[in-house]
Amino acid sequence: QVQLVESGGGLVQTGGSLRLSCAASGRTFTSYVMAWFRQAPGKEREFVANIDWSGQFTNYADSAKGQFTISRDNAKNTVLLQMNNLKPEDTAVYYCASGARIRRAWNSLEYDYWGQGTQVTVSS
Repeated sequence: QVQLVESGGGLVQTGGSLRLSCAASGRTFTSYVMAWFRQAPGKEREFVANIDWSGQFTNYADSAKGQFTISRDNAKNTVLLQMNNLKPEDTAVYYCASGARIRRAWNSLEYDYWGQGTQVTVSS
C-alpha cells in the first residue's frame, strides 16, 4: 500500500551535515503523518521527528531540536531530514515511517509503514 525508501546516509565527521530523503509511493501519502526514527545498536528504536499531512506542524525529539529539520513535499512524495552539527551519538540506522493518524504520534507502534533504513555514522 505504501512503500518507503530512505537514502542519504553515510559517514561524516563530528559537526558535519547530512540530508536524508524518504521517497514514498502510495495513493494515500498526503493523508499520513510521516516520521523519522532511528535505532542504534543495542538501543530501542527512538522517535526523531514527524510532520503532519499539511507540512505545517512538526514535532521533534528533545535530542533533535535545533539540530534536525524535517520537511515534506507532497507534490514530490518525499520527506526530508536535514541533520546538522552531527555528533557520534547520532550514529544509527535512520528509518522513515508513515501511517500515523495524529500529529503527536511519537511511538513506533503508531506507524504502519517503514522503510529499510539508511545508515548514518558520525566519527569522532
